[in-house]
Amino acid sequence: MLFLLTLLVSSCGNDHVSTPKPKGYSRLYFPEKRYRLYDAEAPYSFEYPVYASLSNDQDKNAKKWWKNMNFTQFNGVLHLTYYENFSAKDYNEMTENARVLAMKHTIKADLIDQKRINYPDKKVYGIYYSIEGNTASSVQFFLTDSLHHYLRGALYFNERPQYDSIQPVINFIKQDIDKMIATFKWKK
Repeated sequence: MLFLLTLLVSSCGNDHVSTPKPKGYSRLYFPEKRYRLYDAEAPYSFEYPVYASLSNDQDKNAKKWWKNMNFTQFNGVLHLTYYENFSAKDYNEMTENARVLAMKHTIKADLIDQKRINYPDKKVYGIYYSIEGNTASSVQFFLTDSLHHYLRGALYFNERPQYDSIQPVINFIKQDIDKMIATFKWKK
């Protein structure tokens, strides 16, 4: 009886109401922007960030010179696929496939912005798709010389898409992709 009375008295005077707290995200620390040259035996070269690593694509259908640029700190990867010595028909199919793959995100995208890539002095041309919203991929692009070389890139995160929480990371990595494209060169 004394226990019940103590319990009743102690619970009556408590005006504190427990409310759930919103889900929070860790503070992000971005490394200093520094770049190094990728200039292996591949038919292309470019600069990429020192905080990313390049690895060969391990997919069973991967071809020579397919690479993954791993942003381990951010749990993301930029997939790079390369084709060479293709016919005009193959070229048209590759560029159309790049457009279709980017536009598949229209279901969840708030905006898909595309801009032309044009570096005639280096014979580097293409299209850059910036995809905003809760989509699987935030950036896709292709680079070509229109005759012999074609490289497609697609940025993915190994997370469920929550654009508002990963937007700072996307913006940070977009700068690295822009640098990669600006420094991109065909070797042949």
